[in-house]
Amino acid sequence: MSSVSPVLAGALPASEIFPHVRIVMGMVIGLGVTTLLSGVARIIQHPRSNRPDAIHLAWVLSMLLAMVHFWWWQFGLYAVSHWSFGTYAFLVGYAIVLFLLCALLFPASMNDYAGYRDYFLARRVWFFGLLAVSYLLDVVDTWIKGEAHFAEFGREYLIRTPVLLVLCAVAVKTRRTGLHALFVAALLTYQVAWIVRFFINP
Repeated sequence: MSSVSPVLAGALPASEIFPHVRIVMGMVIGLGVTTLLSGVARIIQHPRSNRPDAIHLAWVLSMLLAMVHFWWWQFGLYAVSHWSFGTYAFLVGYAIVLFLLCALLFPASMNDYAGYRDYFLARRVWFFGLLAVSYLLDVVDTWIKGEAHFAEFGREYLIRTPVLLVLCAVAVKTRRTGLHALFVAALLTYQVAWIVRFFINP
């Protein structure tokens, strides 16, 4: 008699597996959102010891939009007809990368930094390195949802992803705040436009 459980054997339909996967992803995404909101609350509560910075706060807003967007976009996983542990592990890993981006925006202590701009620039290699990874993971995530889903955004991905990767590489190399401000301003504009196009006025 086989000792393999029905779940491991893939006996359950995809419609029953997906809610379980989404709960696990939701836990990680929830931690990320909590990290962002708690960090903003600390700035409001103690602005002198947590000196705010416009560029840093713009990235906080961008990541908050990304987390909300990610969670809503995962409804597309209902189209997945077959689940494997590899797919499950990939999606959880993708969520973990997003959480780490949120955690990098708000360190446990600011004692070694003059303010959030100083901190952000000091940790830009980690932040923009992970951000670049998240853009690549997003392409795979879209592909997992099916060929039809990927085809809907494929052409845009061919332009968007290389551009964002180049901008991340530039941001890793420079401390020039003007370039960082342009990057996050352009990204926020694109994120809002994407939400309007696909979620508000589809």
